Amino acid sequence: MRTAITDLTGVAHPVVQTGMGWVAGPRLVSATAEAGALGILASATMTYDELEAAIKETRARTGNPFGVNLRADAEDAERRVDLLIREGVRVASFALAPRKELIARLKDAGIVVIPSVGAARHAEKVAAWGADAVIVQGGEGGGHTGGVATTLLLPSVLDAVDIPVVAAGGFFDGRGLAAALAYGAAGVAMGTRFLLTRESTVPDAVKQAYLKRGLGDTVVTTKVDGLPHRVLRTDLVDALERSGRLAGLVRAVGNAMRFRRRTGLSWRGMLREGVAMHGERSWAQVIMAANTPMLLRAGLVEGDLGAGVLASGQVVGLLDDLPAVADVVTEVVADAEAILRRLGGG
Repeated sequence: MRTAITDLTGVAHPVVQTGMGWVAGPRLVSATAEAGALGILASATMTYDELEAAIKETRARTGNPFGVNLRADAEDAERRVDLLIREGVRVASFALAPRKELIARLKDAGIVVIPSVGAARHAEKVAAWGADAVIVQGGEGGGHTGGVATTLLLPSVLDAVDIPVVAAGGFFDGRGLAAALAYGAAGVAMGTRFLLTRESTVPDAVKQAYLKRGLGDTVVTTKVDGLPHRVLRTDLVDALERSGRLAGLVRAVGNAMRFRRRTGLSWRGMLREGVAMHGERSWAQVIMAANTPMLLRAGLVEGDLGAGVLASGQVVGLLDDLPAVADVVTEVVADAEAILRRLGGG
């Protein structure tokens, strides 16, 4: 299925596997690439050395294009950009706000730049900076999210920019891809659907916990790191929602210390990232910026359902299987093509 995003990135199908922290590693990304879709490595939860190894492993597993998701406010962001350029990675995406100079360096090296945005004004800004395309996520999506549904956010972004737009938030099958293309999008990006596949490294017990959830079993909370975050509703999340500021800060400081030890970030660098994420907010919220990756790691890597937070889109309530990545991509594209032919009278 050829669209502007397939032409831009060199993949066969207009389907993107999002760069989910602790989830989007070489096994999942290479399986996505082999299926003809665009897989994106999540580097925000990797050290520099881990990212370098992940890129090399992914390339050893597939000869097809793939991408890497970056944090522009990371302490070593420039070094990571140099790594992508040196390794010839096809696509760079950005979590949160990118930086104009990083976009320019990547583009000068021939790398396709696709930031994720949550508002039309953000899309306009990155388009003016030279971004090749954008991924726009509506409020149905998992992880950090906004309050506007994809059905409203997507057309507002399409009206605002002339570059290809990939729709995210609420997509899991061919009906969604057909609908996104009808809106004028160049493809769809999916997170939760790819998390719940055989190649995903999330522990099986955690995958089963996802599959048991219904449509109303996610919640948007600000108690993880101070920003709206869509996660599965669990006993831990309920406890976080009931907790006061002091208890939340104590927990966040402990997680910040663990995150610092694991990543090698300096306190100064970690606090700088927190300020970039949270803007003009309290120091408590700045410290809480390190809370998210450690709580997610406890659930998505260690499989600790009692101590971990599980990011999830609302589509989790419609998923009841663990297919192979290749089957997901094939079925999504085939079903979308059949719908579009039927609508076109073909």
